[in-house]
Amino acid sequence: MRPQDIIRRKRDGAELTRAEITFFINGVARGEIADYQSTALLMAIFLRGMTDAEQAALTEAMLHSGEILDFSDIPKPKADKHSTGGVGDKTSLLIAPFAAAAGVCVPMISGRGLGHTGGTLDKLESIPGYRVDLSLKEFRAVLDQAGFAMNGQTAEIAP
Repeated sequence: MRPQDIIRRKRDGAELTRAEITFFINGVARGEIADYQSTALLMAIFLRGMTDAEQAALTEAMLHSGEILDFSDIPKPKADKHSTGGVGDKTSLLIAPFAAAAGVCVPMISGRGLGHTGGTLDKLESIPGYRVDLSLKEFRAVLDQAGFAMNGQTAEIAP
C-alpha cells in the first residue's frame, strides 16, 4: 500500500477501506507519511466527504494509534468533561476537583486555547511548577492520589 494511491482513490471519489485508513493513520503516527501527503488526503476528504464506514474506520484507527488509557481497575465512577470552549472557559478547573471531592474519578486530557483566552492547559501552565506533560505513570499516580488529574496530549496517548 502506498500513501499516494490512497490519496488518489479518495480524490477520485472512491470509498476508502478500513485497511487503507488504518495504514494511513499508522503511517502518520510513526512519522512515515509526509505532511504534504496528509494534507492532500485531508483536502480530498474535505472535497469528497466520508461515508459512515470511513468515519468509523478513521475514529477506530485514531483510537488505536496510541496507548489506550484503562481505568477499569478504579472502583469509583469515572467522568470526564469536554466543551467547545468559549470566552474564559474555566469550567474544567472547577468541575474536576468538585467531582473528585464527591468521589468521582476524573482523568482529563485537556487542550490548549485557540483564541485569546487560552485553554485549560494554558491556564494550568500559568501556575508555577504545574506540569501538563506527565508521563502515563505520573498521570496515574496523581489520579490515584487526588481523584482527578489534568494532563496534555503526549506522544504515548495521542501521537
